[in-house]
Amino acid sequence: MNSRIIRTAVPALLLTLLIASPTAAAESVDVANNPSFLVDNAFVLVCAVLVIFMQAGFAMVEAGLTRAKNAAHMMLKNLLDFVVGSIGFALIGYHIAFSGADYLGFAWLWGGPTDAAPGAPNLTMPVHFLFNMGFAAAAATIVSGAVAERVKFKAYFIYTIGISTLVYPIVVSWQWGGGWLSQMDTPFIDFAGGTLVHVVGGVAALVGAAVLGPRIGRFDAEGNSLPIPGHNIPMAILGVFILLVGWFGFNAGSLLSADLQIGMIATVTAIGAAAGGIGATLASWLTLKTPDVTLIGNGVLGGLVGITAGAANLSFFGALLIGLAAGVLATHGVLLLDRVRIDDPVGASPVHLMCGAWGTIALGLFADGDAVPGGQGPNGLLYGGGPAVLISQITGLLAVSTFVAVTVGTLFMVMRSLNKLRVDPEVERMGLDLGEHATPAYNDDFVDYEEQSDRDLDALFDELTAR
Repeated sequence: MNSRIIRTAVPALLLTLLIASPTAAAESVDVANNPSFLVDNAFVLVCAVLVIFMQAGFAMVEAGLTRAKNAAHMMLKNLLDFVVGSIGFALIGYHIAFSGADYLGFAWLWGGPTDAAPGAPNLTMPVHFLFNMGFAAAAATIVSGAVAERVKFKAYFIYTIGISTLVYPIVVSWQWGGGWLSQMDTPFIDFAGGTLVHVVGGVAALVGAAVLGPRIGRFDAEGNSLPIPGHNIPMAILGVFILLVGWFGFNAGSLLSADLQIGMIATVTAIGAAAGGIGATLASWLTLKTPDVTLIGNGVLGGLVGITAGAANLSFFGALLIGLAAGVLATHGVLLLDRVRIDDPVGASPVHLMCGAWGTIALGLFADGDAVPGGQGPNGLLYGGGPAVLISQITGLLAVSTFVAVTVGTLFMVMRSLNKLRVDPEVERMGLDLGEHATPAYNDDFVDYEEQSDRDLDALFDELTAR
């Protein structure tokens, strides 16, 4: 009875919200007085496609670094982040994010195809939405790898709706939507989402992994780490390359125009990625006595995350130093999680939370005013500025992290208390491809599914297909 009431009440509530919400006044773009309008829109549209294609990179990294018996499940979760997240962001999230409220608001924004986007009058609203929709999907999908191989599909479905429609949009409204973070005396800086996307996803990933608990067999009775290798390292590294390419759209597109500055932003992106790979190589070699390919792949991603917040505010050398440190941090972050018995199968928390937080704070040190055309940008502590930028960066980081930890943590803990979060041990041993979807990623020549469980798989298949 209660579930029927919820299923009826929630859509009705959302419909009422949409009907009752004011429509933001929209102005049509001024093509006549803006000759670069068509170029700007075409450029950002291409960048939006690159950002959306990053979902393929996330899927390949996560599937490759986990076991073959869960590969189809991993792919489906990443597909779900786009399918569900884009609709939720279109109906609710986008209108919260760019409502113009100081803290929280909702204004129905959709208008005509030539209406100017909120805060970006040189873009049409559909192009602006599509670009930001890719960011929302990216923030959501970061959690997928951290909770891999033991989270129920239904629980992940609920989480994706929550972060895409409410949690991520509220945080975006504080900064990109003109809210309180952008209104501080020294405004918070997050050019392309080092905090708003990656720290948001990283905090949610860490909380999710901690609430779920480790996979069966991940640690022994004494708490010693027992690594569970991924099944396809080439797939994972190919995913890293896809993410690297998509990141140029992620960062350069965040300028929201085809300005000459995009060349420097793209260069900073490449330098951050390369430096992150070098930092991870050194850290892996010195700590583990071998250059571990998975840690180096994560180091490249960590370098990318580290320079994302300041991609438009960093010099070549600032990007190099931040990326190098991020690669080291990504590697040692994985080892730290092992020591505290938090099981993050793909290292999502070190890459996105730790490196994103480092990159956000590092702007208070390395922000270079000359990186902005005309030298009008803020200067960090090491570039002749005072502590104001550093204080603003720490303030924004703490506010966003706390909000996400409380909201997403509450969601996961409620689902756990209702026994709706984690699959049964038998399903976990069998693999979620069969246990949750009755669809193996590979045939029996590749994976001996019979060895995964003592349960009668034919009976299970009949049970699942009869639901």
